[in-house]
Amino acid sequence: MVAYHDEEWGRPLHDERRLFEMLCLEGAQAGLSWSTVLNRRDGYREVYDGFDAARIAGYDDARQARLLTDRRIIRNRAKVRAFRDNAIATLRLREEGDGLDGYLWGFVKGRPVINHFEVLDEIPAQTPLAETISRDLGRRGFRFVGPVIVYALMQSIGLVNDHLVSCFCHPEA
Repeated sequence: MVAYHDEEWGRPLHDERRLFEMLCLEGAQAGLSWSTVLNRRDGYREVYDGFDAARIAGYDDARQARLLTDRRIIRNRAKVRAFRDNAIATLRLREEGDGLDGYLWGFVKGRPVINHFEVLDEIPAQTPLAETISRDLGRRGFRFVGPVIVYALMQSIGLVNDHLVSCFCHPEA
């Protein structure tokens, strides 16, 4: 968790495959702790072909059923189905030309929102922007993208920087 915080969380991410991975993993977290998902991340990468959206979109029902028996991932039927649905929706975004990078970063005009929280209790679980993105993702066929999950995604990929002002990871520290 320390390495994740220090090296990844809140840092702007633009790589399509990693954005897709984070979108899926944040959804897999629903109802669980992030450490539960993070501890399985390598397993997810193996099971889901390195988060290759084109390959995942092509998973047939038999492959989906096998995933539900793999102990390297969280074996929840709705979450497994969501990975395939999210892959299909991601491919549609790419066909439109934006991809996840252009789509997500377009909501903040390409620049991260830098917050100035002093204590953890100040950090919201969701924001109006997360609600807007959540609604639009849902309209586009993405699953497990409620506003709380979307805000966690926004934090993890650096769309917003919620490092406390006292943290060395805060841009102004």
